[in-house]
Amino acid sequence: MGRLFLFPSWSYLPPARCNSSGEGHLELWDSPVPVFPMTTSLDCATPLHVLYPKAASYVLRQRRKLKDVPPNLAGTLVRLSALAKSQKETYFVLTLGGSPLSGSQAASHVSIIVQVPAQLVWHRALKPGRAYVLTNLRVSRVSGHPNRVWRTSPSSHLLPLRLECVHEWDLELDRPLSEADSRPLPMPRNSRNRKEQKDLVRDSRVLSYMGMVTGVLNEPAGLFELDRQLELCLAYQQFPGIRQVIRPGVSLELQDVHLLQSLGGGTTRPVLAPCFRGAVLLRAFSRLKPEIQPSHQTQGASLYKQLLWERQLALPLYLWTVKALMELAHKLCPHVLRHRQFLQHSSPGNPSLALQLLAPNLDVLAPPCSPSWNPQKVILGEPHHCPLQKYTRLQTPCSFPALATVVKEGERRAWDAFDPQALLPLPEASHLTSCQLNQHLSWSWLRLLPSAFQPPQVLLGVLVASSHKGFLQLRDQSGSLPCLLLDKDSRPFSDPQFIGVVVRVERFQLIIERNVKSSYPSWKELSITSYIQKQKARVYVQFFLADALILPVPRFSSPLSTSLTSPRTKPTLPEDLHIAQSRLFFLSHKEALMKRNVPLSPAGSSEMPKLPLSFLVSGSWLGGTQRKEGTAWRPSEPKGDNSKDQKVLLLFVGSSVRWFEFLHPGQVYRLVAPGPATPLLFEEDDPSCMSQRPLELAGCTSCLTVQDDWILELESSQDIPDVPSVNKAETSLSDLFSSNCSDSLVSFSAEILSRTLCEPLSASLQMKPGNAQVARECVKLTVALEIADCQFPPHLDIYINGPHLPPPLGLLPGARVYFSQLEKKISRSHNIYCCFRSSTYVQVLSFPPEATISVSLPHIYLAELLRSDQTPFQATASCHIVCVFSLQLRWVCSHCTSLCVQGRCTLQGSTCPSKTSVSQASLRLLVEDGTAEAVVTCRNHHVATALGLRPSEWTSLLEFVRGPGRIALQFLGTGAHLEPSAKMNDSLALFLRTLCSSISVLRPIVLSFELEKKPSNIIPVDPPRLQRFQCGELPFLTHVNPKLRLSCLSIQETEHTSFREASAFSH
Repeated sequence: MGRLFLFPSWSYLPPARCNSSGEGHLELWDSPVPVFPMTTSLDCATPLHVLYPKAASYVLRQRRKLKDVPPNLAGTLVRLSALAKSQKETYFVLTLGGSPLSGSQAASHVSIIVQVPAQLVWHRALKPGRAYVLTNLRVSRVSGHPNRVWRTSPSSHLLPLRLECVHEWDLELDRPLSEADSRPLPMPRNSRNRKEQKDLVRDSRVLSYMGMVTGVLNEPAGLFELDRQLELCLAYQQFPGIRQVIRPGVSLELQDVHLLQSLGGGTTRPVLAPCFRGAVLLRAFSRLKPEIQPSHQTQGASLYKQLLWERQLALPLYLWTVKALMELAHKLCPHVLRHRQFLQHSSPGNPSLALQLLAPNLDVLAPPCSPSWNPQKVILGEPHHCPLQKYTRLQTPCSFPALATVVKEGERRAWDAFDPQALLPLPEASHLTSCQLNQHLSWSWLRLLPSAFQPPQVLLGVLVASSHKGFLQLRDQSGSLPCLLLDKDSRPFSDPQFIGVVVRVERFQLIIERNVKSSYPSWKELSITSYIQKQKARVYVQFFLADALILPVPRFSSPLSTSLTSPRTKPTLPEDLHIAQSRLFFLSHKEALMKRNVPLSPAGSSEMPKLPLSFLVSGSWLGGTQRKEGTAWRPSEPKGDNSKDQKVLLLFVGSSVRWFEFLHPGQVYRLVAPGPATPLLFEEDDPSCMSQRPLELAGCTSCLTVQDDWILELESSQDIPDVPSVNKAETSLSDLFSSNCSDSLVSFSAEILSRTLCEPLSASLQMKPGNAQVARECVKLTVALEIADCQFPPHLDIYINGPHLPPPLGLLPGARVYFSQLEKKISRSHNIYCCFRSSTYVQVLSFPPEATISVSLPHIYLAELLRSDQTPFQATASCHIVCVFSLQLRWVCSHCTSLCVQGRCTLQGSTCPSKTSVSQASLRLLVEDGTAEAVVTCRNHHVATALGLRPSEWTSLLEFVRGPGRIALQFLGTGAHLEPSAKMNDSLALFLRTLCSSISVLRPIVLSFELEKKPSNIIPVDPPRLQRFQCGELPFLTHVNPKLRLSCLSIQETEHTSFREASAFSH
């Protein structure tokens, strides 16, 4: 050092992007040539007295200081540690072994600490396997180490060993040195957890390796690829050093490096990782040009180092942490933040966003702790103990997939799980026509929980409001995912200040709604996928706000402008916007989001006007217009007539529909218009908003169109005086099921029991078979009303059609929903049902339960159904079949439902394209349980159960009916009357008449049923009537209740007897 040299061959590499110093480096390809002759420091005329490692180790073991011992050590370099830092001092340790005369390096060795700053450059010059002399050493103690060690002094020199210039010093001992004299003292070991997790903990293998770098995986994290089959991790060495010059083509020699295999956590290849004791030596430069690394692979070195050392991460967990940070960076950078900002070093007052997103996992797996890794113990300790020595295979904690990947994976799993035969069980499907079959398959849904993915997935993205669809979305670099959020206590999500925040959610429900257009002729072809003509999926996620981690996006333009410790910053209003005016309003009702006749194109435009997506809200102004002064709002401006009604109708159209999910009745909002003050901005009516007549009907005095650049803010109603109170309006049960249609708009809370697609209710939309036009779909929801103190909630059907399709997110079976201002209607059969209208407001109260809960039907007496209140819609009763009223068996065309005779369609006037027929059956019977009588209608496969037939017998019976196509029996008294179509087969009619009057049918059963008509107050229940009975010679006169009308859900045999035993007894 300090001499003049000529470098004949070299190359200069400019600084890499991640090099904060901005300095490049030189690569010296050939040995330097001295300009002036070199002279050696050793004088062979006066040999230097040295100690070899065996004697040097003996000196360290002596408690008393030996006299006249030369402070010079000589030996072969057997180990070179990495540069380390302890107590703000940088050092490295070199180990000399054996004697050049003996040729054995394993017999003894001694470690020397090099800590003098001017001598740290020796670390680059030392080559293991060569012999050296170190002069002017001293013996000292190291804190935390029980043994004394050799240490260099400022006057020490490093020289190549020449045997003719040194002389071994004789210690003049009474006996020769043995191997025990040179063996270092054992280090104390902590054996508390030695037996814990014995089967799970694995030992790494220490070895030496030489290979070529074939890839740079993540330079700031110290990850490289060796020979295309190994990974190299240099993170456990404190100084980056050689990392900055490693690139593909560089040859490295690794000494005392740990080999770890089967690490888990997403790492599939073996990993080589040197600890403090290991050395990474450069053996050959690369002839390849340095590649330009992407920005995410050049940032974050300080963050990786901080996570590793502050949390003492084991290698499997460290590799997973690096992988997770890369996934997060791909999702958020550079759209939300730059890579440098996202992967910045965390400080106590300014934690980085990346660390906050990983904290929920790392706090469980590796909570912050005081530093316990002591480099000196790792380097000097015997036996060797370091963080890489033992490891446990890591079960991957979670993954952060791209949202586009989540959508694709959800769709893939949904269609993989789509099985028509599973959606339609065989006994039910075999009797459905083609239209019914395809309608049942047209809509279905699948729910995926985080546990369905391995590893569990964590959804992460920026919360945005769609200005095209009106719902909320999680968005990242890959795409977006619609989402439905609920606040605590089933409250709707109503705070717009969350727009733009980063949302991390571990507990969620990924919903995939499947819409299928198919043309299955019958149930026999359900396994053939070619009948599926079109399939489409709607994927969205729903979760509670309490289950999500909400983090604001930091603003780096002004470090003091945003505090990351408070998640409720307000990113909606730009900081430099100090000129604005606003007005408070109280929202009383919100209408549906739908396409309305509101022109968006400017006046005079030649383009055909399109119906834009829009919605209306009604409410009241609270005070006058307020102007912004700095960061605060001035008091509201006085109005001329304070007694004037201030009810207003607000129209949200265009980009302003992004506020749809945040507006809910009962809340106070501030409508902010940025820009200079405009007189009467919130008072002037918009002539294109709505005509005067609808305003009068709505009870509003003015209509205002919300502009695209206006901003919505949620205000606390407690801080504002004279806020109206609005209770959630719910229609009473008596009004809902009454025949009074004066108030046809009803509101209630209910649980969705089922959701199906059906034909539109309007007759104009119904299409006959063969018509070229396609009927629009209609969604039917069957709900159970939530009525206080009601043991058996009544059921109701709700229809969604027209401009309300597709339905809002979250209308799924099992969900609790509040419906406001549905239109009540009465069918021709006097059933009550409801329909969506433009004024309908829907609020999801709770999501479907994650675990399917099977609730058994209540077991009742039939007389309980005669009560006007507390009547179950579905129940189970133990009863006896008294008689059969009618039986009908027929075969119909699966396409046009016309009668099929001998398997051929009998449709008149046209040729039916279908050659497939399906069987249908209907049975009406009388049951009683001692309290009341009921007429029960059984259909299709329930008829076979009611008749007590085995599956093979039922199939044979239907085949007998295929010839005539139809047979129908009416039982009046003791005889059975046949329709003319059935008289051609008297033997079949005789069999059915005998069967229906036998005790195989007239037997006790357990009947599960539902009411033929939903409960209502439209048709009053008939009172009991007097009926005369004759018992022998004694007449009886008693009150008889009217017969109930039920539909069969299932029939089960009683426990004490079976119908087969009864049949055998009869024979």
